[in-house]
Amino acid sequence: MSDNEKPKLGLSAPLGVRRTVETGKVKQSFSHGRSNTVIVETKKARIFRKPGDPAPVEAPEPAVAPVEVEAPAAVAAPRPAATPVAPPPPPRPQPAPITRPMTPLERREQQERLLREADEARMNALEDARRREEAAAREAIEEEKRRAEENRRAAEAPEAPPVVAEPAPAPEPVPVEPVVAEPVAEAPVAAAATTDEQAPARPGVVAPPPPRRFTPVIAPKRPERNRMGDDRRQSGKLTVTRALDDDAGGARARSLAALKRAREKDKRSHQSGPAAKQVRDVVVPEAITVAELANRMAERTADLVKSLFKMGTPVTSNQVIDQDTAELLVAEFGHNIRRVSESDIDIVTESDVDAPETLKPRAPVVTIMGHVDHGKTSLLDALRGTDVASGEAGGITQHIGAYMVTQKDGSKITFLDTPGHEAFSSMRARGADVTDIVVIVVAGDDGIRPQTIEAINHTKAANKPMIIAINKMDKPGSNPQRVREALLQYDVQVESMGGDVQEVEVSALAKTGLDELIEKIQLQAEVMELTANPDREAEGVVIEAQLDKGRGPVATILVRRGTLKTGDIFVVGPESGKVRALIDDKGKQVKSAGPSVPVEILGISGVPGAADQLTVVENEARAREVAAYRASVIQQKRTTTAPASLESMFSALRDKQAQQFPLVIKADAQGSVEAIIGSLQKIGNDDIQVRILSSGVGGITESDVSLAAASKAPIIGFNVRANAKAREIATRDQVALKYYDVIYDLLDDIRAAMAGQLGPEYFETVVGRAEVREVFSAGKHGKAAGLLVTEGFIKKDLRARLTRDDVIVYNGKIASLRRFKDDVAEVRAGLECGVTFEGSTDIKAGDYLETFEVEERARTL
Repeated sequence: MSDNEKPKLGLSAPLGVRRTVETGKVKQSFSHGRSNTVIVETKKARIFRKPGDPAPVEAPEPAVAPVEVEAPAAVAAPRPAATPVAPPPPPRPQPAPITRPMTPLERREQQERLLREADEARMNALEDARRREEAAAREAIEEEKRRAEENRRAAEAPEAPPVVAEPAPAPEPVPVEPVVAEPVAEAPVAAAATTDEQAPARPGVVAPPPPRRFTPVIAPKRPERNRMGDDRRQSGKLTVTRALDDDAGGARARSLAALKRAREKDKRSHQSGPAAKQVRDVVVPEAITVAELANRMAERTADLVKSLFKMGTPVTSNQVIDQDTAELLVAEFGHNIRRVSESDIDIVTESDVDAPETLKPRAPVVTIMGHVDHGKTSLLDALRGTDVASGEAGGITQHIGAYMVTQKDGSKITFLDTPGHEAFSSMRARGADVTDIVVIVVAGDDGIRPQTIEAINHTKAANKPMIIAINKMDKPGSNPQRVREALLQYDVQVESMGGDVQEVEVSALAKTGLDELIEKIQLQAEVMELTANPDREAEGVVIEAQLDKGRGPVATILVRRGTLKTGDIFVVGPESGKVRALIDDKGKQVKSAGPSVPVEILGISGVPGAADQLTVVENEARAREVAAYRASVIQQKRTTTAPASLESMFSALRDKQAQQFPLVIKADAQGSVEAIIGSLQKIGNDDIQVRILSSGVGGITESDVSLAAASKAPIIGFNVRANAKAREIATRDQVALKYYDVIYDLLDDIRAAMAGQLGPEYFETVVGRAEVREVFSAGKHGKAAGLLVTEGFIKKDLRARLTRDDVIVYNGKIASLRRFKDDVAEVRAGLECGVTFEGSTDIKAGDYLETFEVEERARTL
């Protein structure tokens, strides 16, 4: 066959008579289009001979086809067992000879068949290798178990003498006579084996052992060999066979992790039946989402949705279901349900009563109340030895202040100072509710005033004992007896007049009567036997709250019972937090605060409302849960409308008819915000009403300015200012920023602005009346009317109104006024005159004429 006639790589040669063994190149095909060309050659069998023997003569190469070879007369020397020779590959299957050349289609089908056979052989080899590795792994596990069992038995019987195993006798070597091997014809191994089996044994000749038949079983001990080269990626891969091969670098023990995995797998295989289902107690509120219910049941959400679908209720995972539906699901999945209502989430402190043996005496809480400018803060300054009144804006108190005063005998009294202005009624009510004793300050020269009466009513409503302090006794004209008598009409009878209410005459400036006031407070506290349990979680009430620029939300808390410590987790109203710092009334940081101690706390998530209850809880999750529930309740109250009624419908219509005066209010404290909103809502009337767009605690921010700009509303800042960015936006959007530090000035300016929005008022005054007697023709002016003035006077420049049967037919001005033929400026009652009107000729006898003046007045609220 010439070079031109040779087939291409990967293709089979044309059919015909050819040599059975030849050397050439074969193209190997792999996956992903890879291929490789290798050289195939056939190795000849090695023949052993003694030195000096003639070289064997090779058998002639068969010409046409391989012929059967007879068994050799002599037995060849056995090959060493240590160096086994790999058998040659099986002969390549040859197609049946045909008389015509193969077509391209047949050649392609033959190639595909050969490729399929090669792939099947490769897959079979891989499967055999995998089975051998699994068998070796199982043998290793069994060997490990056997060794562990032997070690256990040895440990259980230590007294038994060790048994020494005698070595087995070595087998005697079999003498082998050297035999000269005759030359053997080169033939395929498979053919030689078949010939030896079928040939009869010759007498006198030792039959050679039959050659080993090739089997696909790979010996467990084989030299480590990388077929694809040392630079292949998987050359260092560790297999079970390689790990158990003693010849490849010594024996390798199994790792502890592998042994542990094998034991776990064996343990799982011996377990029978599924694991027992865990039954849980599921807490279900009145409404719950499907996803949250699945989380509490530790079940898959898809399973719950599928169960609901089977019940005829197609829902999604985020849909809310009621308590009854949730109970059906819980029962179907085999859990126990525990029904709770939403109110159970909140903390109820009324039912938590301390045991009598845990109660200890505490300091009294005293609230000072009274009318504005009657000297409440000055009296407190005299008791504390400080000067708070001089620092108040406008000389009035606009916050609740909490102070603790230590007396000469070491006892302590907590004082709360409340505002006296009428706008701070809610503050006084709150102060009377959290206090133990109320001291009502009445000026000796001014007597009983409206806020004094309100303070008395708040004290009676809270059922608290009161002490009357008649102040300003150093001023001439002070009459304490007049004050005692005036108190009688409000059902307050002092001890000097036979009653049970203590009174004392004091002077804050001269510092007289202070010791007597302290004695009366201590006496009243001793009678009340004030006690609390300090060894429990703290509870308190918010006296005042504000947003500090540097410290964030700050709340003044009066501890009612327990001890508040740094690091406590608490919930206060709709806010929660963790106590970062406690600051007393003198500005010093403290570690804890017991009952009746006022402190400022830092670490709140937001500004709470005044009078909100503070409660220490066990963890942050509980605090967030309670705070979220309270916030949802507040939101629901804000968005829920009351049932409609005729009265509410008419009031809503009136409110819509009235003009709106929008405002944005920011103040330094929560109590100030309440007072400002309450006072502004009293200013409006049927024509105009205040509308609070937003209110809050803290400085004026960009969001406040943006909200005000949308409604063209001014921003009220009470003891706060706007930041630089807010001022820039306010200037750009022309939003008015108004700052105040005294509530009087704020209310006066808002009242004036609201009146200015309504504009001035116009008042009409009738000046004269006249009756039309005759109607005359007036040429180019149309018609003229002859009048008899019956009341007042008629003027030319005044506005006039012509009525006919009490219906206005003309409203305008008098064009001309004449008496006889002369123009006059005024005609009084009892006289006749003639008039013409601008642009009107509808005049008849019997009509009436009214002249009136319009007066413009500035509007007031």
